[in-house]
Formats: sequence, structure tokens, C-alpha cells
Amino acid sequence: MITNRWQDSEAAAMQDRAGNDPGARELALRVYTSRLIGSDPDLVMHGGGNTSAKLTARDIYGDEIDVIHIKGSGWDLETIEAAGLPAVRMAPLMRLRELDKLSDEDMVNVQRSNLLDSTAPNPSVETLLHAYLPHKYVDHTHASAFLSLANLPEVEAATREIFGNKLALVPYVMPGFALAKLAAETYEAHPQAEGLLLVNHGHFAWGPDAKSSYDKIIEHTNMVESWLADRRPQPLRPSAALPAAGRAETLVALRGAIGAHLAKDQPMPVFDTRDGAEVMSFLERDDIAALATRGVATPDHVIRTKGHPLVLTQQDVAGGPEAIAKAVDGFVTDYTAYFDRQAPRFGGAKTMLSPTPNLAWVAGLGLVGIGADAKAARIAADIGEQSQRVMRDGEACGGFHPIGESDLFDMEYWSLEQAKLGKGKRPAMQGRVVMVTGGAGAIGLATAQAFAAQGATLFLVDRDDSALDKAIAILGGDHGGCTVDITRPGTPAEAVEACVSRFGGLDILVSNAGAAMTGDIATLPDETLRASFELNFFSHQAFAQAAVAVFRAQGRGGQILFNVSKQAVNPGKGFAAYGLPKATTFFLLRQLALELGGEGIRVNGINADRIRSGLLTPEMIAARAAARKVDEATYLGGNLLKREVEARHVADAFVALAKSERTTAHVMTVDGGNIEAALR
Repeated sequence: MITNRWQDSEAAAMQDRAGNDPGARELALRVYTSRLIGSDPDLVMHGGGNTSAKLTARDIYGDEIDVIHIKGSGWDLETIEAAGLPAVRMAPLMRLRELDKLSDEDMVNVQRSNLLDSTAPNPSVETLLHAYLPHKYVDHTHASAFLSLANLPEVEAATREIFGNKLALVPYVMPGFALAKLAAETYEAHPQAEGLLLVNHGHFAWGPDAKSSYDKIIEHTNMVESWLADRRPQPLRPSAALPAAGRAETLVALRGAIGAHLAKDQPMPVFDTRDGAEVMSFLERDDIAALATRGVATPDHVIRTKGHPLVLTQQDVAGGPEAIAKAVDGFVTDYTAYFDRQAPRFGGAKTMLSPTPNLAWVAGLGLVGIGADAKAARIAADIGEQSQRVMRDGEACGGFHPIGESDLFDMEYWSLEQAKLGKGKRPAMQGRVVMVTGGAGAIGLATAQAFAAQGATLFLVDRDDSALDKAIAILGGDHGGCTVDITRPGTPAEAVEACVSRFGGLDILVSNAGAAMTGDIATLPDETLRASFELNFFSHQAFAQAAVAVFRAQGRGGQILFNVSKQAVNPGKGFAAYGLPKATTFFLLRQLALELGGEGIRVNGINADRIRSGLLTPEMIAARAAARKVDEATYLGGNLLKREVEARHVADAFVALAKSERTTAHVMTVDGGNIEAALR
């Protein structure tokens, strides 16, 4: 059941923050209930739904006019501010109702030209629907319970059973002018109604104030939820899940199979996998194949998940990469045929979107959201989970029967719907999954931040739980990581496996972790040298081997970037335990580049010096400066440029090498200029 989370104290605090202006205080309550709705994924998800309030405002002449504040494009209800509810003049919107027809372009133009603030975002495509309903506050949701009801074949009978005459039904019409007029006419024919059920679409409710409208949303949704709960079947018992290794192999094969259908310069997608009890139970159904082709729970979802998921059966998974590739090929063929059937209606005006899947149901593994980056994959997975709940409840109550293929195509290729995804230039590293070892340290975190700023998805590996959590918090929740001791046999492969399980694959390994162990070589204990080799060489080799295995399985090349060190070419007195394994890593870099170049796998590195980090601690800086009889700033700036080299400079160099598409076997020096360490 949905919890009503209205709190008088929170509502009052929102109004107080808005100041003393009565209009601003009333709009603050609209913001408050919008956030309450938006923060509940069982009501709306990821930009879905919209809210409005009909208030008054003063125009440039000081005249009081009627306006409608409605969610603007690009805003999410969960985080909306007053600026995300732009004011639109009501009178011109109401006059549009006199027209027999109105194109989408003209509708958007009229709405935009009547904004009180010309810099405000475009009003919702459902602005007219909100405007034509006579109520002061109007809320629209895509609640899971209502989507199950809205997609029933006997939706009218079920609605009457639950609500009597409290809800009026609006037949499916694509959002826009025609739907706005039909919804208004439906309400006017049923003036006693407390809300509308838009068949195959969602729920509208209203009230004289923000609280009463929100209360109706919760009340109506819980009435449907209670009705569904009485009919909901017991969950099926999930079969055994794939072991971790099998899971990783399946995901890598799927990512590579999708990549085979993309242009060479187009990155592979990022994955988000869900394997909770509900998902795994759903995948045990015997009607999976039929449900997968039915369609989407609400038309808005199609731009995130496409019309249906890719289904990988137990036989597909057991068949390995070849069977998985065949299943992806079949999906692409089916999608292309769907486009070829529907596009002629538009006289060649439509260009096919990518025909690869955005969602997959994988036996023994779970549900996989597939997107251009981790955020898009997360959104697809969230919607995928909700859709499974809608399908489950719908099938238990008469059937899940959403809109048909033609309506689905119209929605998927509707310019106003595609505009929600944005058409800006793709970030340079979007879609690249980057693993950074020692990722919570100074250089590691700076490197992760530099790649993230370019749109990459980061997976950090570190030995310190607390530091790793802080680093991921800095990067944001759409990045990940794991804590391991990389010197323990098998852990590098486990870390790469964890990365694959989180994001579906790997594109760039930044093998950065290391520590400077010191001591004169003539008296150095054997165990110190061996420990240093485990960390500063063998872990690099083990990570490289695990990464190469993934790169080969994906079939799209890859990159390895090593943090080598100036010590590899310019040994320092007392640093043999550090310099010897680093020199070996330098040779490893060249050897890997030699052997892997033909597969499109590039291997490069950085030689850095005197960077404040876990290697060069404050105590070490003080000691080294004192030994040279200079202050710390002079010591750190002891290079040709006379400037301290920072972790961010190393990070920028790693990114530059990652972007250097025709460079391999190269080591870039980042030390401000040190002739003794210069490479020939």
C-alpha cells in the first residue's frame, strides 16, 4: 500500500522558505506535494507524471491574470523546484479548445509563447489536459497499481467494481490536443467524478488545494492496490541463480553481441542488473515469451525500454556467446521489421533508432537495464521492474493488454517524446566502463573524477572500505566499486568479475594501485622485496590478464593504462624495493602492447614523480625536503618548470592517453621536467 506522507510541519516549512508572497506560498505547497508524488516509485518514475496548479499572477503591466503552473520539460517531480513549474497564461490555452485540430508543433509554440518567463522550460505536453479540467490542483501519475488496471481487457468493469462512479474512463488517445479535449469532454459528461483513468496510460485526480489533490492520488491508488492484492498469486520459487563466473560470462557475451551491431566508433552500452526475489520469481513464469511481446505498461516507457525486452532462455545462456549473439541478432531483425512495417505511414520522415535492446530478461541471472550510460541503464531497469509487477498483477486479474504496435510506434517515434532524452553532443567517454585500482587514493580518485567528467562509468577498487565509500559518494551513485586485497591470489579476477556484474563489461583498466617500500638493496629483507613485487608488479599483471579476457570476450578492443613511476627509469637511492617491480611493470606494458595491438587493445602508461599521495606522504615530503636542505614547496617544485605536479595533472594525462586512439606502447612523463628520468 502507498503511504500518505503529507506532514503539516514540512508543508509549513516549505511555505516559510517561499517568503510572504501569497502566490509563492501557495506554489510552495504545489512543489511539496509534487515531490511527495515524485519520490514514490510506485506512483511515478524518472520524469513520468505531472502536476499543475491554477493560480493568478501579475503581468508586465501589473494586471492580474489567470495562469497555470505545470511541470516543465526536463524536471523530475522528485526534485522539482518552483522554477520547474513555469506559469502559462490560461486565456490563450482555453481559446485553443475552440479549434477542431491542432498540430503538435503549433501546440508547443502556443504554450511556449504564453509563458510569463520566456526563459522557462517548455510546459508539459499534457498542459492542455490540465488546463481544460476545471479544478485548481491536478495530479497525474503512472502508479503501478493503476497501470495494471488500465491495461486490463475488461478495464471498465473492473473500474466500476472498485470505484463505482468516482472515476471516469478516457479511451486511449496519444497525448496532446486530442487527448486534452477528450479528457475534458469525459469529465464534463461525469461531473461527479473524482478522477480520470486514462486507459493504457495512467491516473488523474484533483482537488481545491494541494493536500486534497494529493490525498485523492493516495486514496485512489490504494483502492486499486487492495483490489489487486486480493487476486495476486503466490510468487513462484526461483530456480538456482547462475554462479558469479557464469553471470559475468553471460553479461560480457551479451554486451559484446550488442556491440557487434554498433558502429566501430560507438561505445557499447552500460548494464544495470536486478536479481531480487520478485524479478527471479517472475522469470519462472511459463508465459514469459508471450508477455515479452505484449508491449509497455504505459506509452511513456517505450523511449526508455523499447516495446519489448530481449529474452535469453536457459538454453540461450547455456549455449554461451554464440547462442546469445543469435538471440540478439533475432531481436535486431524483429525490431527492423517492426520499423519497416510502421515507418511507411510517415512517408519516409522517420529514421530508425538503434535496433538493439534496452532491456533483457535473462534466465538464472535477472533483469538487465541497458543504456548509453549507467543512469540510462538504471532508469531502464527501474521501469523494467515496475513493468514486471504490472504484468504480474494484470495477468492475475484478466490479462495484460497494453496499446498495440501502431500506437506504440507513434509514441516511440514522436518528436515530443524523443525530446525528453535530449539531443546534445555525447560526452567523449559516455558508455566506457573504467576500472581504477587504488581508486580511493589521491591519484586514483582524481583519475576517476577526470574520467567521470568525460561521461565514463567508474568502478573503483581499493582496500579501504571507508575511503572507497567516500570516493564513490563523491563520484555519485551511478558509479560503483569493491574492496579487495589485490595482492591475494585470485582477487584481481574477482574484482574484474564484480565490475562486469555491476556494469556488464569493461573498456578501460587504469592499473594504478601501488606503494613505495624502501630500504637499501644490499640489506633489503627478502620478504620486503617479494611483498613489493606482489603489489607493484604481480597485481598489475593479474589485473591486465583479467581485463584482457573481458576485452576478448566483448570483441571490441580495450585499453590498459599503467601507473608506472619515474622510479622505473631513474632509480632513487633506497627505493630499490619500489623501483625494481615498477621497472618490470614498464616492461610488462611494452610486452602487452606488442602482443595485443592486433586485437585493438591499447596499452600505455604514466611516469609520474613527486605527487602528494599515499606514496608520497606528508612525512616523506618533510624528510626528503630536509635531506635536500630546502623547504617543502621547493622540493615539490624541484623540476624544470619549478611547479608542483598534482594528482589532477596525472589524471588528465590518463584521460589524454585514453583518447589517443592511435597510440599504444607509450609512456607519458608527468613530472614537471626531470631530465634524469626522461625517456629516449
